[in-house]
Amino acid sequence: MINVTRGHAMLHMNNHTQRPLPPGAWARISGLVLAGAINTANAEIVQESLETDHLNLSIERIADGFEHPWAVAFLPDGRYLVSERSGQLKLVDPASGEASTLEGMPEVSTQGQGGLLDVALHPDFEGGNSEGDNDWIYFTWSKPEGNNSRSALSRIKWHNDQLGEVEHLFEQDRASGPGRHYGSRLAWLPDGTLLMSIGDRGSEPPRAQASDDHAGSTLRLTATGGVPDDNPFVGDDTTLDEIYSMGNRNIQGMAVLSNGEAWASEHGPRTGDELNHIKAGNNYGWPKVSQGNDYATNEPIGEDSLPGMVDPVYVFEGRFAPAGLAEVTSDAFSEWQGNLLAGGLGSEKLLRLRLEEGRVTEEELILQGEVGRIRDVRQGPDDAIYLLTDAPQGGLYRLAPTNQ
Repeated sequence: MINVTRGHAMLHMNNHTQRPLPPGAWARISGLVLAGAINTANAEIVQESLETDHLNLSIERIADGFEHPWAVAFLPDGRYLVSERSGQLKLVDPASGEASTLEGMPEVSTQGQGGLLDVALHPDFEGGNSEGDNDWIYFTWSKPEGNNSRSALSRIKWHNDQLGEVEHLFEQDRASGPGRHYGSRLAWLPDGTLLMSIGDRGSEPPRAQASDDHAGSTLRLTATGGVPDDNPFVGDDTTLDEIYSMGNRNIQGMAVLSNGEAWASEHGPRTGDELNHIKAGNNYGWPKVSQGNDYATNEPIGEDSLPGMVDPVYVFEGRFAPAGLAEVTSDAFSEWQGNLLAGGLGSEKLLRLRLEEGRVTEEELILQGEVGRIRDVRQGPDDAIYLLTDAPQGGLYRLAPTNQ
């Protein structure tokens, strides 16, 4: 059972822009057409005023009851999609308080960290009742194959609030034992190509240094799953054409900034979690280079740095366990514009990182434990910040500045 609150309802305009409902509109609407539709008993202000260095924030729970949710994507009309690792894709309407499971998703491998993972709309997604050419929902998932699984990318057409046929676009070249290090974050580049992360799959870390293996890499693909002609290793017979970068252990946060740069937050082993600026053709070192330690022995893994391999821009303190990464561009967060927000799973932290000339020059701890394990971080269409938490009954939370 998913409970939906009413914190971020939007009015949908004819030109596909959105704006928040004006004060008092909820009372008028609920009294006229939505009486009883929203269980307001489930609305929760987690914290009315959270003081940060530059802003006071409110934390509001928008919805809960998701089964280990992994990603959230916002539709143009104010509704949103939430993926659950169990394989369900939920459609949530905050205006009506309704949540439904969309039919038509493939069967996923749900062992360990596997399941239905990231969700991203096509950059030109319109989402009207007429079937648009670009009304595609892209998703990553762990594709079962006997006792093994593969990281995979597919898309499915959206029309009249229903899903069409699944179109499979890509799967990694080699199946592995299920359950670990799928990576699977998606981010669109300004040229319309798509970045996808694939983890090293856990059991054989050296795969991240194998140029004939997709594991431990980021990929750059066309919108139909093909290989862009200008990928860095096209024409190199020793390296798979899809590979954009390699030596990446397990990227679970990825964002393309307003300036077109790609950044990623990446799980190290025992500590050594990294923030990397992802560039075409770079090797980020794993496992030959690492800032972390072996789980069993607590001894360092690899070297601190090696020629030809790119050092991390930033190493998170302790066992951060990064997941979810977003750039702040909202005028509502004027002091944070251009900063990154990085979520943490085991640490239950949200960090703000200021970037200047490719370096992190300021770090601020925004949350630690207030909402739980943070799996996804997004800036919403209403300019608020949204956090999705990983739990058997995970929730969606909204951060917004308060009047100061």
